[in-house]
Amino acid sequence: MTTPAAPQVLPGHDVRAGDRPRLSFAVPRRGKPPRHLADLTAQERAGVVAELGYPEYRANQLSTHYFTHLTRDAGEMTDLPAAMRDELVPQLLPDLLTEVRRLEADGGSTVKTLWSLFDGVKVESVLMGYSDRATLCVSSQAGCGMACPFCATGQQGLTRNLSTAEIVEQVRRAAVSCRDGELSRGPRRLSNVVFMGMGEPMANYKAVIGAVRRMVEPNPHGLGMSARNITVSTVGLVPAIAKLSAEGIPVRLALSLHAPDDELRSQLVPINSRWTVGESLDAARHYFEVTGRRVSIEYALIKDMNDHAWRGDLLATELLKRGKGWVHVNPIPLNPTPGSIWTASDKSVQDEFVARLRSAGIPTTVRDTRGSDIDGACGQLAGQE
Repeated sequence: MTTPAAPQVLPGHDVRAGDRPRLSFAVPRRGKPPRHLADLTAQERAGVVAELGYPEYRANQLSTHYFTHLTRDAGEMTDLPAAMRDELVPQLLPDLLTEVRRLEADGGSTVKTLWSLFDGVKVESVLMGYSDRATLCVSSQAGCGMACPFCATGQQGLTRNLSTAEIVEQVRRAAVSCRDGELSRGPRRLSNVVFMGMGEPMANYKAVIGAVRRMVEPNPHGLGMSARNITVSTVGLVPAIAKLSAEGIPVRLALSLHAPDDELRSQLVPINSRWTVGESLDAARHYFEVTGRRVSIEYALIKDMNDHAWRGDLLATELLKRGKGWVHVNPIPLNPTPGSIWTASDKSVQDEFVARLRSAGIPTTVRDTRGSDIDGACGQLAGQE
């Protein structure tokens, strides 16, 4: 292993001087989103319908329209009496997302949408079409409390958590876009969802796992997606990783590591001061042992900060300490934000970093970056608003 260079100290983030970015776990108090069918279990939906004076089976009909036919348009629900649908739709299918802006890139195969929620809060989602799949990157929070200095969302702070239905509605709207051929390439069916948009998913655990359950539940109670095509990311909230391990839903876990040594990672990912690199990797390894699902290690390559070849060696060493075959590394060229000091690594440096991992036997795939010409970094559009 090459001798490590002296550790860097990020501007304004000298952890040795005690100048740590403030993490935010407390959710600011705001009004609750309106009740929505996707927030409720099938039994709870039936109960609401019964309270409104209608037969419980009408809840299944409403669920079929939303999850199977992907519509909340009362005019399309012709199997329901007009008076009934006029009452049930506002009660259980309120409009949760209003499109503010839509930007396209990569020849129309990447679509980034800025949404306004019921209280005017803005969030983003990104739909990406490939030859063999269509993937949606969803937001789970408005803003983020993790304070990672290179992340546009992290610098906004946390506004509030999204509800289960606000997350699911992003997925439904993307599924409609795929079905209606709005992507220039890719299948007509949304196949993959990644929780890699705005927010730290594990800090909004209840709503995120609720959304995952709605995605994987069979029609008519859910979207009927494969859990194996859903990825939940985290910067390393170790207790939440343990909780996810016990859920019995084989989603993929992605750990946003970004540095293999505690000194640098505590600056890049401040939560590391609470749960270290070793603790995060141990939790990720446990997730693999319980679920059998290989874990993804996300590593944003930042020029002259975390992209040194010796850090590639150190990352490989840390991963191999915990065995082989349990992990896959995704180096990600950083999508810079305007005016930021952070930028992507030079191609030659990126290639050497990847080569070090592969030579150690670590499966490594450089993440395909999308949307750099449309404020591609997560949170940029919302930040402008």
